[in-house]
Amino acid sequence: MTGDDICKKLDEMSHHGEKLENLLKNAVELLHESEPAFHWTGIYELSTGEVLRLGPFIGAPTEHVFISVGKGICGSAIADRCNKNIPDVTLEENYLACSTSTKSELVILIRKGDTIFAQIDIDSHDHNAFNPQIERKVEKVAEWLADAYATVQKH
Repeated sequence: MTGDDICKKLDEMSHHGEKLENLLKNAVELLHESEPAFHWTGIYELSTGEVLRLGPFIGAPTEHVFISVGKGICGSAIADRCNKNIPDVTLEENYLACSTSTKSELVILIRKGDTIFAQIDIDSHDHNAFNPQIERKVEKVAEWLADAYATVQKH
């Protein structure tokens, strides 16, 4: 399933009145099912106080329900205001281990302009699991979700 396919499904759900929390849950499910290398897929929302809060996810439970900005790959993505594609997490000094099975991680910001709402975090048990096509697929979904967040924020 491509990023466009996932966005079309989310469009259909949105037009049927799904709330943001259900759209986030469905986005996680659709992304997770789209790639066999996705072993943990979730969304961390940026809350007040510069803390990421775990939202919907699929995969093993994690102790990292709250992550401070700047901590780990997820917190660094917010602090640096950029996406992170980490081919080998063991080489990262700032890595917060959720699972010893995780070998690579992809973090894509959900943002509109300078406003960061959240991020999509994906872990894989494979090294170098996230090629440019996969990265672009997740970016497409993040762009769609950013529009959904922006719409909710206006109301």
